[in-house]
Amino acid sequence: MRTRLIALILLASFSAFPAFAAPGFRQTTIAATGARPPLSISLWYPTTSTAEPINLGETPAFVGLPVIRDAEPAPGPRPLILLSHGYGGNWRNLAWLAGELAAKGYVVAAPDHPGTTTFDMRSPDTIEIWQRPRDLSRVIDTLLANPGLAGSVSPDRIGAIGHSLGGWTVMELAGGRFDAGAVMNDCPRVLGPVYCRTFTALGVGRDASSMAALGADLGDARIKAIVTLDLGPGRGLTSESLAAVKVPVLVLGAGENVDPETAEKASIAATNKDSFYLAEHLPPTTTQFALVPGALHFSFMQLCKPGAAALIEEEAPGESIVCRDAPGADRQAVHRDVSDRIMVFLGSALADR
Repeated sequence: MRTRLIALILLASFSAFPAFAAPGFRQTTIAATGARPPLSISLWYPTTSTAEPINLGETPAFVGLPVIRDAEPAPGPRPLILLSHGYGGNWRNLAWLAGELAAKGYVVAAPDHPGTTTFDMRSPDTIEIWQRPRDLSRVIDTLLANPGLAGSVSPDRIGAIGHSLGGWTVMELAGGRFDAGAVMNDCPRVLGPVYCRTFTALGVGRDASSMAALGADLGDARIKAIVTLDLGPGRGLTSESLAAVKVPVLVLGAGENVDPETAEKASIAATNKDSFYLAEHLPPTTTQFALVPGALHFSFMQLCKPGAAALIEEEAPGESIVCRDAPGADRQAVHRDVSDRIMVFLGSALADR
């Protein structure tokens, strides 16, 4: 997302919301480690608080979510779900899903990944996308060690959900291994120019050390279930590493791809081809795959208000795609479909045994 679109996102306000059951919500920061900057984390969690909710993240373009700030967490232990945003995104993008999960009893944590978030976009020479999976591992460490933040977490019931580049991030946690050399050797012919420009923007293949870091094992054995939402760049993950993934995976792709001309202008590399690639190479007995009807790539993000696309286009030409869905589709219905599929999957994959 470009700078002018960031201005719309940053206009978030908090307003009184009619009192009804809502998740607890708080934000915290993990201290810097090595060269990695401090990590900002947003947390949603079950609470028995009856305090009046506030409307979190309301902007002129996007719908907010009722939460109770800094509420006392409900007793645990509870399963933990990590949310990973896409390139240029932030914790607000999947807040709608976080609220749904918290209502079902999950603790949810969404970090803003330094270097690839709305609030911190770096040059290709300084982006280290291999740090993204490690960010999520650091979040697990923090929540297990500090139950006062969002309640007690069950160490054996941890899952991760990622959209777009976040989908790649969570697949790395599950044991996927990225082969930057193979991808860059024949990128334009195999994957197309938009995909290759995205790789360049992510610093993929810029030097031997970064390629080695990308190819390292970034898995975390504490992860017991994975959900990808129209991930990209999935086709950089080796077929051998995907075949060896041992945890259940739910692969959800957009029912329709973004128009190629629009994708070119917006530099959107992810297509449902990445989801098909995952489904083809992951173990069939532990993998579920579906294309979500009516969904385009950004349909998995937060709800847009009526007229939001026009507002965004005026402020940031070309970026209104974040509020566009397939013709005739309703994003709220898409979210209901996605949420229902995820709840059934997680209910089985993270069942308290």
